[in-house]
Amino acid sequence: MKNAKPILLIEDDQIDTMTVIRALKELHVTNRVEHVENGEAALSYLNDPAKDRPCLILLDLNMPVMGGIEFLRVVKGNELPLKRIPVVVLTTSEEQQDKVESFNLGVAGYIKKPVDYQRFVETMRTINAYWTVSELPE
Repeated sequence: MKNAKPILLIEDDQIDTMTVIRALKELHVTNRVEHVENGEAALSYLNDPAKDRPCLILLDLNMPVMGGIEFLRVVKGNELPLKRIPVVVLTTSEEQQDKVESFNLGVAGYIKKPVDYQRFVETMRTINAYWTVSELPE
């Protein structure tokens, strides 16, 4: 990413969390990763004025307490500036309804998590490359 803002990772699986962090480190992404385990904790993070607003949200869909779709309904239905934060769904879900609903709620992308680590790194490389050149509003 091209700025110092954090990446917010919303993921309940510890192995997937470690994989994302490891892949970003391997790619020399210098943005710190802020990790929360569900949508409710993510909303608390986003609404805390002491926390830096993330440049990107990586969102799992299947989580306890508040899942990804419910989180998207709140954030993308919110007034600015939360609505403008780009969200990339990074999930194991292959449900067509999840894809349709995610895009209807304004996600920037929907990516199925690769099982193979090298493919996962390449997926993260693509996400990083896109958001490095993308121009976002302040």
